[in-house]
Amino acid sequence: MDGTLPAVAEELLKEIRKAFQETSHVPDDLLLGLKFIFGPSALPALDLVDQRSVTRVVSPSGRTAYQVLGSSGKLYTCYSSCHFCTCPAFGFTVLQKSESLLCKHILAVYLSQAVGACQELSVSEEQLTNILLADEEDDG
Repeated sequence: MDGTLPAVAEELLKEIRKAFQETSHVPDDLLLGLKFIFGPSALPALDLVDQRSVTRVVSPSGRTAYQVLGSSGKLYTCYSSCHFCTCPAFGFTVLQKSESLLCKHILAVYLSQAVGACQELSVSEEQLTNILLADEEDDG
């Protein structure tokens, strides 16, 4: 994370990472904090982490994106560097209505990073480009 989330959200995610590294467990008070800060996105994001639905896609140049298999079975691309997701909920509740900080897919990315639950996929530059362009074609 690069400091573009509110400080309290950044700190909570750091505490979750620290607690999980020390005990392989996320304490209830931190789970309650997740619910308080991220609202209705928290529980579905935790479900996505439990299902190991987050994949970190890396190219040889080091470019990285995340793909999250949503509960509907659709694959969404997330960019943690700019807190962006290709899902409709992100566009509506985060960008248009400002009702939430993040969608469940991006939150699942951050939580997967914190607890070491990201799957890894190495792809060629061309494959990563195709992944990114496929999302643009879906939108347009």
